Amino acid sequence: MSSADFAHKERPDTLVLFDVDGTLTPARLCISDEVKDTLAKLRKKVCIGFVGGSDLSKQLEQLGPNVLNEFDYSFSENGLTAYRLGKQLASQSFINWIGEEKYNKLAVFILRYLADMELPKRRGTFLEFRNGMINVSPIGRNASTKERNEFEAFDKVHKVRAKFVEALKKEFPDYGLTYSIGGQISFDVFPTGWDKTYCLQHVADDGFKEIHFFGDKTFEGGNDYEIYVDDRTVGHSVQSPDDTVRILTELFDL
Repeated sequence: MSSADFAHKERPDTLVLFDVDGTLTPARLCISDEVKDTLAKLRKKVCIGFVGGSDLSKQLEQLGPNVLNEFDYSFSENGLTAYRLGKQLASQSFINWIGEEKYNKLAVFILRYLADMELPKRRGTFLEFRNGMINVSPIGRNASTKERNEFEAFDKVHKVRAKFVEALKKEFPDYGLTYSIGGQISFDVFPTGWDKTYCLQHVADDGFKEIHFFGDKTFEGGNDYEIYVDDRTVGHSVQSPDDTVRILTELFDL
């Protein structure tokens, strides 16, 4: 790898990383033309990358089929699957790390807990197995946008996800797992240290003097928190994609 790859930019030693849901796109929806145009302008000045918990197929749906060529860095599953200028870097897997026996116990506990939960609605895909983590959704990932909004409101009152996470921490105190509540309907379970800061190892050799991170779940327990407070980054907390565009325009004079 050579940082000369970025020498044509105005500020080749600056990297701006973005969370996806709630930062570049509305939750689980597609990127707008305004955000795309802003990123294209920004990329002429600095290096840009996205880092999300979802796998690449979901990110392609949200950010567009050409996304690997529109960002300098593309980090799926917090960087466990990583691309630099469209070329794939080394990847890592959750199941190899945890082992089948422990994973089995974890999955059985989760499914049993889900079955006993009081909820107004259930859809499908409650436990999603990914390369670098598992994603647990009490209502199910097949919920419509309307149903997601309903569950989010229900969860704010009843703290369904927070209670679920506490039960898992109590049951598996020695598993070395981190539980991260993100988005509207689910939480992620992954090895401690495999949060969004994991992606930073992939950019270390490019010698950036400044790394900015934009995210909307920057509160403690949110899935942007660790990278937002990390010493290696300058964190920016946003409420929406419009917020992201506004701050970028001011900060980088777009």
